[in-house]
Amino acid sequence: MELRNLGKSGLKVTAVGLGCNNFGHRIDLAASRKVISKALDLGITLFDTADVYGKGASEEILGQCLGEHRKDIVLATKFGQEMDAAGTLQGGSRRYLMSAVEASLKRLKTDWIDLYQIHRPDPSTPIEETLRALDDLIRQGKVRYVGCSKFAAWQMVEAQWTSRHHDLAAFVSCQDEYSLLKRGLESSLSPAMQAYGMGLIPYAPLASGLLTGKYKRDVPLPAGARITKDKRLAERWISDGNWTMLEGLEAYCRRRGHSLLELAFSWLVSRPQVASVIAGATEPEQLDLNVGAMNWTLSPDDHAEIDRITSPEH
Repeated sequence: MELRNLGKSGLKVTAVGLGCNNFGHRIDLAASRKVISKALDLGITLFDTADVYGKGASEEILGQCLGEHRKDIVLATKFGQEMDAAGTLQGGSRRYLMSAVEASLKRLKTDWIDLYQIHRPDPSTPIEETLRALDDLIRQGKVRYVGCSKFAAWQMVEAQWTSRHHDLAAFVSCQDEYSLLKRGLESSLSPAMQAYGMGLIPYAPLASGLLTGKYKRDVPLPAGARITKDKRLAERWISDGNWTMLEGLEAYCRRRGHSLLELAFSWLVSRPQVASVIAGATEPEQLDLNVGAMNWTLSPDDHAEIDRITSPEH
């Protein structure tokens, strides 16, 4: 498994990581244990979770299953999204952050978090307050590196300036949605990340399953699939424009003897700033496919043709 530095930091992660959002939500402890064991067997080192996944259940499952392997992996989690119905347990304030990290450490059964990420911007808290609290956690040894998720380019730049101006630990990574069908970050966030030497951790690499090849235009959606069961996802992804791009990508793959899944992963790992592609799994076999899918080396001509197919104007 290829190891990559997370941006210009010294933290190394595998090119394919494991997204742990399914644990305690879509699959139970026993099924999660099988997925975790398979990931370890394949050499995956980046395990990405969040306190909000299963309202703590994902972190608890990782805490129960990792055991002696905790020291062998890069454990990443996130804070900031709502953890209670009243909306009081959320955000990036020092008061909440200091309690959130202790709760995550307890659930994860660990003394430290390798990568602690704010899950989304908090407009009610100055970024300096959040960064000072995170800097304190690094100095205390409870956190090793910090990152952000779902930040607009200007928000990320503001955070970087604040860190430099006040001599605080800076974000080393951005976690954002990125796939063949979702390329919006290339226009602003990606260039800003490059300027600050940050690593990109793309999530939803398969566009909620649309890039697996199991969805077809004018064909009933497969039973039990995510987009089939979630009306919100269906409204977001099912469109004439996406069908056109999907059909163009599938034809491109057929001509080269590869699957759409292989293209989705290989394209991402070849993109600038991408450190590790995180994908969730509900069955161990999915991890074999994810890891094997990144072995297609794309040429400059391949990238040019893919750009043409996925252009919004196409």
